[in-house]
Amino acid sequence: MNICKIHENASKCSVNTMECFMVLSTQAQKISIAMLCGLFGTLCIFENSLVLYLIFSSPRTRRKPSYLFISSLALADILASIIFVCSFVNFHVFNETDFSKETFLLQLGGVNTSFSASLSSLLLTALDRYISISRPSEYKLLMKKACSLRGKRAWIALGVVWVTCTTIASLPLLGWNCCTLDSTCSELFPFVDNNYLSSWICFIMVLLGCIVYAYAHVLWRAHQHMAYMEKHQVQVGKQNTRMRMDVMLAKTLVMVLAVLVLCWSPVLVLMIYSIFARLSNCLRKVFAFCSTLCLLNSMVNPIIYALRSKELYSSLRMVFSRFRRQLKASEESPEAESTHKSSMIET
Repeated sequence: MNICKIHENASKCSVNTMECFMVLSTQAQKISIAMLCGLFGTLCIFENSLVLYLIFSSPRTRRKPSYLFISSLALADILASIIFVCSFVNFHVFNETDFSKETFLLQLGGVNTSFSASLSSLLLTALDRYISISRPSEYKLLMKKACSLRGKRAWIALGVVWVTCTTIASLPLLGWNCCTLDSTCSELFPFVDNNYLSSWICFIMVLLGCIVYAYAHVLWRAHQHMAYMEKHQVQVGKQNTRMRMDVMLAKTLVMVLAVLVLCWSPVLVLMIYSIFARLSNCLRKVFAFCSTLCLLNSMVNPIIYALRSKELYSSLRMVFSRFRRQLKASEESPEAESTHKSSMIET
């Protein structure tokens, strides 16, 4: 508490005042945060890397815009895990302050870029599902064109998304911070201007609103398709198969969205609250622990893909069966060599 009192009277942009933002006071709290970050971060990197491998190792999946957007989501989760775990543990557990303002804002910009790109990738996927269900005939033509051009439009959309998210996240580093502007600093993030934090929250809320709206329409149309298929069970064909795949993928992505909202809503609520009121030390500790839910979200997403997507699940089974055959072959080869050597000696 004394540090915070000094912080109020000291220069708000001094690196020494960053000790006020180190809210973990006991060793047990630091060990808990380190274990959560280590566990979630490691699993997140492994699982999302596996998703990227499954998508790009199959020509059928890597040409589909849906899976290109999912691969963008997986890449964003990997980057967020690496940057978040390294910077968060280094700051809150090891209490490292031997870095400049620019270094801290660069790390924060990396986390913001990854999360914004993750949400934007979900938005692109939601729009893809929206078009496929609301305009199935047009979507079929778009899919043919996308496959022939190897998803050129999808790659362009992803490029625009990543450039936009990187630009928005880099604004504090480029000068929109409370040190340069001599404005009110955030209580949760050092050097971050409260007005920028408000703008970033609004940007995230707009993305979430668009995703929720698109998925609400997708679910409504999916419900209509399911009712139609149940009523006309006799008619079985490619169109019904495509409808079932669309409904399946729509439900999968809604599960991804639900997990994302549940994991990120505590952090966003505390961010919004910090803009209008002063946070107590207890709430700031809660914010630190709630931040690890972001890693949990990134860890759960690939599990949902593997369980809900038939194409990725079948690719995963093929990878495991191939690995099992290679392992079996490597175990049998020494026995074959020993048998061959013994026969040679006898000869």
